[in-house]
Parts: sequence; C-alpha cells; structure tokens
Amino acid sequence: MIQGYATPEATAALAGKHTPMTYGSFGKTGLLTSLAGFGCYRISPEVAHHRQSLRQALLSGINLIDTSTNYADGDSEALVGSVLTELIEGGELQREALVVVSKVGYLQGKNYSNSQARRSANQPYPELVTVSEGLEHCIHPEFIASQLTESLNRLGLATIDAYLLHNPEYYLDWAQQSGMEPDDARREYHRRIRQAFVHLESEVEQGRIRRYGVSSNTFPAAQTDPEFTSLSALWEMAMDIHRDHHFRIIQFPMNLFETGAVLDANQPNSKTVLEVAADCGLAVMINRPLNAFSGNSLIRLAEPTEPEKLDDHLITARVVAVSGSESRFWRHILPALEIPDGLRVRIKEQLCIGDTLKHYWRNFSSYEHWRQTRDGNFYPRIQGVMDFLQPHAIENPMLSKWMSAHETVLREVFEAVGSFYAEMVRRRVRELKRALAVADPDWAKPGTLSQKAVRALRTTRGISAVLVGMRHPDYVEDVLEELRHHFPVTDRKKSWESMKEKHS
Repeated sequence: MIQGYATPEATAALAGKHTPMTYGSFGKTGLLTSLAGFGCYRISPEVAHHRQSLRQALLSGINLIDTSTNYADGDSEALVGSVLTELIEGGELQREALVVVSKVGYLQGKNYSNSQARRSANQPYPELVTVSEGLEHCIHPEFIASQLTESLNRLGLATIDAYLLHNPEYYLDWAQQSGMEPDDARREYHRRIRQAFVHLESEVEQGRIRRYGVSSNTFPAAQTDPEFTSLSALWEMAMDIHRDHHFRIIQFPMNLFETGAVLDANQPNSKTVLEVAADCGLAVMINRPLNAFSGNSLIRLAEPTEPEKLDDHLITARVVAVSGSESRFWRHILPALEIPDGLRVRIKEQLCIGDTLKHYWRNFSSYEHWRQTRDGNFYPRIQGVMDFLQPHAIENPMLSKWMSAHETVLREVFEAVGSFYAEMVRRRVRELKRALAVADPDWAKPGTLSQKAVRALRTTRGISAVLVGMRHPDYVEDVLEELRHHFPVTDRKKSWESMKEKHS
C-alpha cells in the first residue's frame, strides 16, 4: 500500500513545476488541482494506450484522477493503482501531489454476481434496490465499507482523497417504479444519504478516506423531477451531523447543451447548484463535458478525426475489399488451421464485417451511432478473433501476412464510412463554434471544439475541474494544449444564456 494523501503543499509545488499549465483551488480543501482531471470511465488494463494515456497525463501535470468501483468492473481502479505504483515507486511522482477520487454505489458484473450469491445464502446487502436486469444499487454502510476495502486494494493506496456516493438518485427511480408516495420516498432518500454520510465520517476518522461527497446526475434537475437531488438539503444534513464535517466534493454533468447547473435556480433563495456550491466552499467536478444529451440524441462535442468525405463509389470499393479479404481467410486459411468445427463457425460469424457494411453502411442514424457500433461491436469482435489467431500466426506465414493486410483494409473502410457521417458533424461543429464566438470573447479564441467545450466550463466561476475521458494520447495532448492557455474565471451566466438561446 502506498501511504499518504494529497496535501496543499505538494499540490502547490506540482502546479509551480508545470507552469504555464493552469491550476485552481479544489473548493476549500486547500488543494490545487489541474483544471481538467483524468476521467477513468471505460479505461482498462487490457488496452495498452489507456495506460500510456494515464502515464502521459500524470507526468504532464494532470493531478486529478476520477474513477469508480464499477468502472470496467473494477479494472479501472486496478489500472490507476498499477500506474500510480509504477510512477510513485519509480520516483517520478509524489503521492501527496495527486488527488485520487473514487465512487461507490453500483452493483454490476462481479459485484452483482456476489450480491446474488449473498441473496441465495439469505445474507443480502441491506437496503439494496434493483435498477434493472444485472444492475443493483446500494449506499448502506455495510456495502460502502466492503467496497472501500476493495477500492483501496485495487488502487494500492492507504488513503483515498475523496470517496463519493455514485448516483444515489437510483433509489428515487426505484421508489417511483415501486409506487411509493413522493414525499415518503424523499424522506427515505435523505435518511439513507444521511446514514451514508455518518459512516463516511467514520471512514475519515479511520484514515481510509480524507473527505467525501456525492456524484449525482440530478443536482441540476428541476425541483419537480422525481429524481431531483437537492444540494442545499445535503449540505444541511452534513452540518447537522457535525459542524466540521468532511462533505467537500460534488460531481454532476454539464456541457454546452446541458446548462442547468449554471442557469436553473433549483435551490432555495432562487440560487443555482453552482451558486450554492460556491457558498458552501464545495469542490465541483464536471462530468460528460464532451458528451451532451439533447432531446433523445447524444452529441459528441469534438471534431471528427476522419478524412474529408469520400465519394460513395470509393466507400463501396473499400467495403468490397474487406469482404474479399474475409472471403480469402474463410476459403484458403481457416480450413488449414487446427481449430474445432464449432469454433470455425464462431470465427466466421465474428469476422463478417464486410457483409454487414455492404448492406448497412448508409443506414446508421448518425455519426454517434456509427461510432458506437464501430467501437462497441465491430472492434471488440475483430480484436477477439485476432487475439485468438495470434498464436497460430507464429508458425503460419500465410495467416500472419493476411492478419497484417486485413488490419489495413479494416482501417481504410472504417475511415471511409466514418467520412460519410463525419460530414454532418463538421457542419454542426462550425455552427457551435460560431455560437461560442458570439457568446463569449474568451470562448471565441482559437481552439478545437473539444478545447472550447472544456474552456467554457473551466472559465466559469464555481467549477473546480472538468473530467475528460482521455483514453488516447491524442486526447491527452488536446487537453494539455488547452490548459496551457490562461483565461480568467468569472461569472459567465450571460454567455451560457446565449448558448442556451442558440439551442432553443
């Protein structure tokens, strides 16, 4: 276990070392953090460039890491722990200069399986709620204590700087689905959070965490929303527990489209969440800065990396090339491999990307839909087959040559299809940049759309840090380039109103 925790002195020293990168106060904790943090959703030890990206970010001055017990079924914490151990034991970083945040509440994957085993043994976690098939939620002290132990072990740390209740509003969703009276549900919701706060204070006393908080998607929601989480109510609760409580951090989504936190007065005395957080001295971490929900659509606030749109006949030619490559494998290479017949069929099913694209490449609903299908379906299928075939390729030159050539045609077809959908995104990017230029002179200054989206947040008073999913070294460099430019942090409500008016 790596001993220690983030300190004001060490974080300030790190900030001084990485000038001109910008840092800011992390609420009233006394800590300084980079204005963008490394968001660890969807990072895994199995992906080499995820490790590379985290190392690059930390060595370049990013000193805020946000993960969770349920990210990648615990493997996200494991990757963070592995990289921190390597860098700290190697003398490249100080533990005291890094702010590590994790979260608790979800039961998925291994946690869900363990929960089912406990239920079968008539020892379920207390106050557990079922969200959907394969997903439960719990913030009972018994579950928190167990999960914190696992988090510390995976992270390899003696102390976590901040531990957050992760989307506790799932209880309110469950209560609504169960037909509970809204007032009764809210009283019970607050009782459960208060109980969790009391337990987390005890974890601070034991030295396993330094402070705690809440990550809720419904902090910015309307008061009439059945799942609304009132920051003012949570602050009063913490003050009632102890005047010197350790409730010090909140997290919620905000971006160029979702502006409730800065514009909607859903707190007492006609205040917004950001205003109440500032009054209380809370550190505010923003998630989903580049993934906005508008209506029923997901909008990625970044510029596409694909080339300019290719002619349809060229895209079709690349689809045909992939189909041909797959056919050569099935006809001339697969039959010669010593593989059971059932597995041959499975491999063929997983590799039929060309045939799928032949019929559907024009039919994806959006660029985001295409990316989700590529990254969540095509890539995992292909990678699984290639990983399986790699040992066979060592002594099979024909297979080795085909694998290398097939990788090239796949890259080319994905770029080609992506170029078709990226054209729509480029139009939206141009419109958003024009809107940003009208809304605020600082937001008008040069930068990619993703840089401007981060800039709008980091220059808004009350926001401590913006959590960005930097899963690739290019994403890390994009964020670092933005943080090297100084912009004043001010009340930019009028700028946000301008953006909202543009989207209305």
